[in-house]
Amino acid sequence: MITLKEVSTLLDGIRFTEFPNKLYKKVDEFVPALSMDERNVFNPKKNPVHEYCDSIRFLAYKDGKIVGRIAGIINHKLNDAFNKKQVRFTRIDMIDDFEVTKALIAKIESWGKEKGMNEIIGPIGFTDLDRQGLLVDGFDQLNMFITIYNHPYYMVHLEKLGFLKDVDWTEKQIQWPTEVSDKIKRGAEIARKRYGYELVKCTKKKQLFKYIYEAFDMYNVAFEELYGFFPITNKVMDYYIKQMIALVQLEYIWFVLDKEKKIVGFTVIMPSLAIVNKKNNGHLFPFGWIRLLWGLKHYDVIDLYFIAIDPNHQGRGIIALMFEDGIITGAKHGVKFAESGPELELNAGIQNQWKNFDVKEHKRRRCYRKDI
Repeated sequence: MITLKEVSTLLDGIRFTEFPNKLYKKVDEFVPALSMDERNVFNPKKNPVHEYCDSIRFLAYKDGKIVGRIAGIINHKLNDAFNKKQVRFTRIDMIDDFEVTKALIAKIESWGKEKGMNEIIGPIGFTDLDRQGLLVDGFDQLNMFITIYNHPYYMVHLEKLGFLKDVDWTEKQIQWPTEVSDKIKRGAEIARKRYGYELVKCTKKKQLFKYIYEAFDMYNVAFEELYGFFPITNKVMDYYIKQMIALVQLEYIWFVLDKEKKIVGFTVIMPSLAIVNKKNNGHLFPFGWIRLLWGLKHYDVIDLYFIAIDPNHQGRGIIALMFEDGIITGAKHGVKFAESGPELELNAGIQNQWKNFDVKEHKRRRCYRKDI
């Protein structure tokens, strides 16, 4: 018999967070999330997104053992803005038992119906910076520190329950160049001389705060037309900044300013922490911090978290300006490959930015939808 229990205690929250780490303990391709961040994301005292989102979490039990988990989200601001009545599901993990999946989804559908929702989508998180997209291709590839890994039976179960594809994201492995190509040099020179753009890199973390909030305001504008996106508030910006400030490497953060010194481009790249966090199993203590700090200095793979360009300034060489420095910086550290974060398959602009690189599309993930 399968029973569902709402997560209501600290211990339940820990069990919820740790379930996938145990489920995938022997799976080489699985990289856990940082457990501390995963617990905080559902804590209204830590994550200000709860000011306009409802959420709920459940654990599934069978024969006294945890066999699955799922969370539900209702983003009221997004629903109101787009005249939708959507409930989202996220953090779905389960053993290969269709009845467990069925019970988990039914619980979120029921919760959504009680709150007046008529559609369910997922897996998708609270914001565009949260984990999203079920892996549907690339199961033999190591997942990123910021993405989801799951077995192939997840999509089989969901499609059996009537879910249909809503949108796909693709992920790419980019062979990182050792030298800047002439084409990128020309594009960067056009950006500087014709349009007067300036590339800025901070040398101290406190300098980031001169640019970071304006950069996120531009990020909100750049991504406002993308699937499932809703602008993040200043409080939510603070939440993500606090989450990442200890880990970011300044030489992999770029701001681009126009002639009026306004930010028109913003990129964040990180040394890949996938292998390190896998060894840590998502935990920072007692020795996780040491491994993490070591991983930030010893790497040959970088993760492209995002590239945001003001729509009014696209096609003017801003990406070339950032790539020019990025290639030089990566080559200095012996970078062999870059992993792109999930990129919407229909976003031609972001897909085209890789046309001058040696690229292999090696993962695909999906957001499903269904009427309820």
